[in-house]
Amino acid sequence: MSPRGVAIPDLRERLFAAAERVVARDGAAALTSRAVTAEADCAKGVLHTHFSGLDEFVAELVLDRFARSARQAEALQTKVGQATVAENLQEVVGALLDSLPPAVVGLAMTRPAAASHTREGFQSGAPAFDAIQHAVSAYLQAEQNAGRLPAGTDADAIALALVGTTHHLLMTRSPGQATDTAATTRRLLAVLLGG
Repeated sequence: MSPRGVAIPDLRERLFAAAERVVARDGAAALTSRAVTAEADCAKGVLHTHFSGLDEFVAELVLDRFARSARQAEALQTKVGQATVAENLQEVVGALLDSLPPAVVGLAMTRPAAASHTREGFQSGAPAFDAIQHAVSAYLQAEQNAGRLPAGTDADAIALALVGTTHHLLMTRSPGQATDTAATTRRLLAVLLGG
């Protein structure tokens, strides 16, 4: 968030959700501060009151969605012993892939100022793929301790492979692409978990 001010959480989320709807409906090129505020039914200048510009806004959207995904991954600890290990991991991967539309990821990667602000956020400690990987590894170790995974299971390697694949899928999807990421991650989990 910029030193210019902190958007109140409800307004911040309202603007982020509006941006996602604009991008989903009209494409990345249609994302302007005016389009976001119109979609959110806010005053035209409200985005610039809380963010230094559209690039910072896009970066903060990406950082927010990664933080949300990291919290979901950390919640895996509450699922130890429930459902199957694969189902629990599939849910986290699905949530991460759903958290950022491909066009928003593209914006964050192709707008140099947005990419720079996103990197700065990660370098300052904002949760990213490493936090998700750590949470997945801790979950797998807990399942191993509970006897639901074999003693020799390399939780760290499985977490790295799963999160690395998820990163690849997230960064390479195209808007409108008909890739079945759920099927891909199910196949990967079957290989990684030996089932």
